[in-house]
Amino acid sequence: MAEKRRVAILGSTGSVGTQTIDLIAREPETYQVVALTAHRNVQRLAEQAYALRPELVVIADESQYGEMKEAVAGLKVEVAAGAAAVVEAAQRESDWVMAAIVGAAGLPSTIAAAKRGAKLAFANKETLVCAGPLMMDLVVKHNCTLLPVDSEHNAIYQVFDEKHREGISHLIITASGGPFRTLTREQMAVVTPEQAGKHPVWNMGAKISIDSASLMNKALEVIEAAFLFQMPSEKIEVLMHPQSVIHSMVAYKDGSTLAQLGTPDMRIPIGYCLAWPERMETPAAKLDLAKIGSLTFEAPDPVKFPTLRLGREAMAMGGTAPAVLNAANEVAVQAFLDGHIGFLDIAAIIEETLAHVGAAALTDLDVLAQADEAARRFAGERVDGRR
Repeated sequence: MAEKRRVAILGSTGSVGTQTIDLIAREPETYQVVALTAHRNVQRLAEQAYALRPELVVIADESQYGEMKEAVAGLKVEVAAGAAAVVEAAQRESDWVMAAIVGAAGLPSTIAAAKRGAKLAFANKETLVCAGPLMMDLVVKHNCTLLPVDSEHNAIYQVFDEKHREGISHLIITASGGPFRTLTREQMAVVTPEQAGKHPVWNMGAKISIDSASLMNKALEVIEAAFLFQMPSEKIEVLMHPQSVIHSMVAYKDGSTLAQLGTPDMRIPIGYCLAWPERMETPAAKLDLAKIGSLTFEAPDPVKFPTLRLGREAMAMGGTAPAVLNAANEVAVQAFLDGHIGFLDIAAIIEETLAHVGAAALTDLDVLAQADEAARRFAGERVDGRR
């Protein structure tokens, strides 16, 4: 790269954001950070600002504005707060944007980055889950380069032959199976949030760890892959792979199957996106297949993990149904983390919400917002009914 790549990081204090910064800090001559945003972690955002000297820092929680302003008083940096300011950070002139805000809250800023044709690395799967058709239209219209950060979609991206897509048979998304892969449904009924958060392979945030335990993350990833790679959901399989070495595969109609392998370290897919179309050195451990010895696979149990079925049902319903699925899941997962419902209640509440709210035609973001609100309200009522 002849000039420094100007970078904006949306959600810089979370797991993906901090790992992105870890990589950037290793090559300060290559990257210049222009904007950082966080939800409410003032201390970590301030530390990042002093280390990286961005032009803009944004704290989404407006009540933290005064504290944020004081925390970076020693810097020549613009400070802003609120949801609109996060969108402004996405619109700030930069070559590359990391969209790492978790959940539906990341949708407006991710869309804003797409509208200006940025190289957009996105770890926010909800953008495509909730607004897939709208987002992909914007990507084409504004010539946005969409780079998937999720290890599964990043793996597919690396081995997906776009120029000869007629030769592709189907996609295979791998799943570690989470901490409850070997438990019975009866055992899963009494698990705690602490147990659900202990992923056997990956180190992730609380919400995505619960999604991994319920396999909702795979349901969302099937929907995301369908939009991102323009593949019908029936041509996207999910395969359990506990070692998390093969991150996903693309099967071709001649019988070939191409896979991307690597150690379970998010800095590998983040680094791929950060340096794209080049590659960069990362501190991730190099893959040692001889030491690993064997790789195993199994089909997911649809009875133990009904979220996979619910994801496909939402995709088949179309319109706003995937957004309803996502909103209900966010409400249910938070209720489980707060100790208000059991683990198996998560899928039950999602199914009830999907049946009650249904699907509307996805014509614009206002319709999407209405569906999201309706789903959260109904899911909240179902949570209250289980307390």
